[in-house]
Amino acid sequence: MRYQGKITNWKDDQGFGFITPNGGGRQVFVHIKSFLNRQQRPIGNEFVTYELKIDSKGRPQGENVAFVGDRTPQASTPGPGIGSLTFTVLFLTLAAGAVLAGKLPFAVLVFYLVASAVAFFAYALDKSAARTNRWRTPESTLHILGLVGGWPGALLAQKVLRHKSKKQSFHVAFWVTVILNCGAFGWLFSSHGSRALESILGLA
Repeated sequence: MRYQGKITNWKDDQGFGFITPNGGGRQVFVHIKSFLNRQQRPIGNEFVTYELKIDSKGRPQGENVAFVGDRTPQASTPGPGIGSLTFTVLFLTLAAGAVLAGKLPFAVLVFYLVASAVAFFAYALDKSAARTNRWRTPESTLHILGLVGGWPGALLAQKVLRHKSKKQSFHVAFWVTVILNCGAFGWLFSSHGSRALESILGLA
């Protein structure tokens, strides 16, 4: 027999949460491995149908959980689209053009490319860990990678891997790191930024 309810108290970093049955009643524990659709991770407030079982301690658990209906407006934050990827390409093109024009040292472009590769790899590892219920990469680590210059790779990972592309709070923090990094990039073209960069490269 299948029941219907709403996902509440979802803890994505731990891969579990609870279902509040329609009409009330005791909350039902649900694990990420119990979902039929592994390509779509819950973020809370989704309506689902599920089969019910009782564990050895008498606690209700959901099995063969399936999403139904639409997400709530808050949960339906779209992931990175064509505009975001176009912005990424334009940014890297600008960086490459600045290097060719002698406005920035080649090391800056290399740094962005390496940081982006590291960020993409970190997202891939985190998605793999989420699927197999292993230790997750903290969101703060992913944001730091974006802040220091890996955000182009992070955006690509969100688009290609479909990971961290629907969680609103994550995306707000992510775009803050992008704005801060772009601000720092623009500062490198100023006289103070140019001298600071030369000093850093000189020490390196």
